[in-house]
Amino acid sequence: MIKRNQVPVSVWRNPIHFIAFGLGTGASPYAPGTMGTLLAVPLVWLMSGMPVIGYLLVTFLLYAAGVWVSARTSNDMGVHDHSGIVIDEMVGYLITMILIPVNIWTVTVGFLVFRFFDIVKPWPIRWLDKRVKGGTGIMIDDVLAGIFSLVVLQLLLVWELIY
Repeated sequence: MIKRNQVPVSVWRNPIHFIAFGLGTGASPYAPGTMGTLLAVPLVWLMSGMPVIGYLLVTFLLYAAGVWVSARTSNDMGVHDHSGIVIDEMVGYLITMILIPVNIWTVTVGFLVFRFFDIVKPWPIRWLDKRVKGGTGIMIDDVLAGIFSLVVLQLLLVWELIY
């Protein structure tokens, strides 16, 4: 059995683990969740020119893939929600940026707000995180943190505090 913060060699050998670990960013010894979120930043920039339906479709497909690869990786390692599984952070950040005009300010504020909600886990995020198991359980707290962050960013845009 692997410890929650120990990076197994399988991350570099098993493509499913590699994807769950955010193409290896989750193997970072420092702040793997932050590193996984950082990986999503260029993805948001690339997807910013897509029609909304395309952005939502890619986000949903990454969520569905995330449920599967994180469950599989978690089961293989014998650790529920290993700290290196960061595909959930990537999806959470993509949710944060739905319908947000992409520029340096919105990307940065979105990143900071998402990391805040992902780390602090206010109710009901923490409550769900403790009760929902499997791949859905690994993904759900970041999905909700992304939704909370999206609401905050939309309010900041409406109040013209970010552009």
